Amino acid sequence: MSAHSSTSSAAAERVAGVLAQYESADALLAAAEKVRDAGYQRWDLHSPHPIHGAEEAMGQRMTVLPWIVLLLGITGAGLGLLLQWWTNSINYPFLISGKPLFSLPAFIPIVFECTILFAAFATFFGMWGLNQLPQFFHPVFASERFRRATSDGFFISVEAEDPKFQQQRTTELLSSAGAQLVETLMVPATLPGLPQGIKVAGVVLTILGLLPPAVILAARGSTGTSPRVHPIQDMDFQPKMKAQKANPLFADGREYRAPVAGTVARGELQADDHFERGVVGEDWAKTFPKELTIDQASLERGRQQFNIYCATCHGRLGVGDGLIARRATELEDPAWVPPLSLHAPTVVVQPVGQLFNSITKGVRKMPPYGSQISTADRWAILLYVRALQRSQNATIDDVPENQRAALNP
Repeated sequence: MSAHSSTSSAAAERVAGVLAQYESADALLAAAEKVRDAGYQRWDLHSPHPIHGAEEAMGQRMTVLPWIVLLLGITGAGLGLLLQWWTNSINYPFLISGKPLFSLPAFIPIVFECTILFAAFATFFGMWGLNQLPQFFHPVFASERFRRATSDGFFISVEAEDPKFQQQRTTELLSSAGAQLVETLMVPATLPGLPQGIKVAGVVLTILGLLPPAVILAARGSTGTSPRVHPIQDMDFQPKMKAQKANPLFADGREYRAPVAGTVARGELQADDHFERGVVGEDWAKTFPKELTIDQASLERGRQQFNIYCATCHGRLGVGDGLIARRATELEDPAWVPPLSLHAPTVVVQPVGQLFNSITKGVRKMPPYGSQISTADRWAILLYVRALQRSQNATIDDVPENQRAALNP
C-alpha cells in the first residue's frame, strides 16, 4: 500500500469511541461504577451472559416501555368500546331480544381483544424504537476482539457522541478502572448501508405483498362472465349433499330415508301411552306417570328446563310476560300471538296429559318441543308448572302449621 493511499484511508475514518476489555464480570461491574460516576451517558456493557447488578452499576433507570404498553392498552380498550358503541348504538342500532343497545358485558370480548392487540403492538414497536433498531452496523463490530463478547469477553464501550468523551481522558479512565486492553474504535466516515441482498429482497417482498390486495381490488371493481378464481378448491367444491336435491345413491333419488316399515329403533318402542303421549285410554291423563318421581329433585329439574325453554315467552312466573313476548308487544307485530298465562282458568283446568301434548306437539303459535326436550323433562316441566299454578292460588291449608304465624304479623 502506498503512502498516499494510507493517508487517504485514515482521512476517511473517524473515531467512533473506545472499547475496553476486562478480565471478569466483577471487574466489569467495578469499572462500570467508575464510568457511571464519571457522568458518561452514551456507553454500554457487553458480556456473554446476564450479570446481576449491571443496571445498578450503570445507573440505569426503569425503562418507559411498561408505561407505553399501559397507555396503548388503555387506548385500545377505549377505541374498542367506542367502536362498538358507535356501530351498535348510533350508526346501526340493532336490538337483539330486548337487550340494551349499549351493553358493557356484551362489549367486553372486543374491548379485551383491542386491549391485547394495542398492547402487543406497543411492546413490539416500542422495544424496537427504544433500542434504536434496526441497526445494521455498530462501531464495536469494527473490533476483532469484540467477537469474544459472545463467549468469554467482558467489555465496556463508550461512544464518541457522549458529551464527556475525550479520547485520551476516556482511555485513561477505562485503563485506571482495570481494563486489560483499551482499543480505539475507528469506523468509516460514511457508515455502510443495507446490504444489497436485503434491499433486493425487500423490494421483491413488497411487490409480492401488494399483489393480493391489487388482485382483490381489481376483482371487486370489475365484472365478468367467468367464475371467480378459487385458490382453495376443497372448500368450494367439496363432496356434499344439498337439501332438496336428488341423491344418486338411492334409486328413488331421496336424500332422507323413511323408516323401514314395521320396525322400531332399539330403545324407542314408546309403548307406554301415559308416559310417552299423556293419554290413558281415550282420555288425557289427569295424573303424572309412574316414571316421574315427584320429589324436590324433579321439581328443580322442571324449574331449570322451564326457565330455559318456556320462560322466554311465558315469563318466569308463567304469566306470559317473557322477554320475547314483551319485545313483540313493543313492536306491535300484527302476526304476534301473545302466549297464554299459565294461571288462566282455561289452562289451569287442563289435564296434565293435555298440557304434555301441547309441549310435545305445540299449540297455537307455540312450536313443538318433543324433539328438543326429553320425555322425562317434559313431565318435570309440567310438575313445576303445577307448582307455579298452585303458588298463585294457594290457601292457608297449603302452608305448614308451624309457619302460618309468620303470615300474620
